[in-house]
Amino acid sequence: MLVILTCVVFVLVTVVTAIMGLRLTNWRTRAVERLATKVYIKAPILPSPSLIWQELVSSVGSMVPSSPKNLPRLKKRLVRAGFRAQNAARLFNGARVVSTLAFGVTGFLLAYYRQLAFDNLLYTTAGAFFFGYLAPMQFVVFRIRRRQHAIERGLPNALDLMVVCVESGLGLDQTVIQVAKELQFAYPEICEEFTMMNLEMRAGKRRIEALHNLAERAGVEELKKLVAVLVQTDRFGTSIAQSLRGHSEYMRIMARQRAEEQAAKLAVKLVFPIFFCVLPSLFVVTVGPVLTRLIRDLFPMFESM
Repeated sequence: MLVILTCVVFVLVTVVTAIMGLRLTNWRTRAVERLATKVYIKAPILPSPSLIWQELVSSVGSMVPSSPKNLPRLKKRLVRAGFRAQNAARLFNGARVVSTLAFGVTGFLLAYYRQLAFDNLLYTTAGAFFFGYLAPMQFVVFRIRRRQHAIERGLPNALDLMVVCVESGLGLDQTVIQVAKELQFAYPEICEEFTMMNLEMRAGKRRIEALHNLAERAGVEELKKLVAVLVQTDRFGTSIAQSLRGHSEYMRIMARQRAEEQAAKLAVKLVFPIFFCVLPSLFVVTVGPVLTRLIRDLFPMFESM
């Protein structure tokens, strides 16, 4: 019995000692690993098809000669459309070349498949090439209009929030940051412009210059008026809150006047749909049964006479 008890005690002491030793060794290993410099092994990154296509189009655009006179104008349009990358102009030129070739070849194949005459084949191919050349610029113009419309739609709410922030004691720079943070999901376009303005001021540009760049980038008339108000306020030292409140009231009045103008034009715009769509169907419904009855009743009388 004593021998068995001794063996059990020996086994327990051995197990406890082994466990403590393993835990101590594990703790020391974790400490060494935590203090040691970690070496990260980067897994090979496979480029996505979109990146490959973008690089291909950019390389094609870099081979296209561009006019130095038209390049600033093109970059200005691309910035207004929301394309701010450094290689945006090269991508646009490459997309124009690819679009021209794609539309031209497609038009030629369709005309050849339909077995058109040589003159019609030539005109169709030339028209397809011309449409492919104009398609990228029309897409950029569409993006500019949609972005400007989004900025105009979000400007009144942004202005109201600016009034609240300024009246609560924030400066103009902090107000711009707060507005860009609060409205980034509702109106991302105008928040992006405000963020860019804040980054320019952090980079060392003066506030007036950053405001002028904001108006020039967006190209929205209402935003230009707001920038003019802020520049005058900063120049003459007047109250920013009062200026913003007055401009907010002015924007509400202008929006109401535009709505009244559109409502006044509605009656004139409805003349042509009513005349060409509603009146013919109304005549058919009202006069049609009468004419059929007259024809059915009067023609037998004329025949009998």
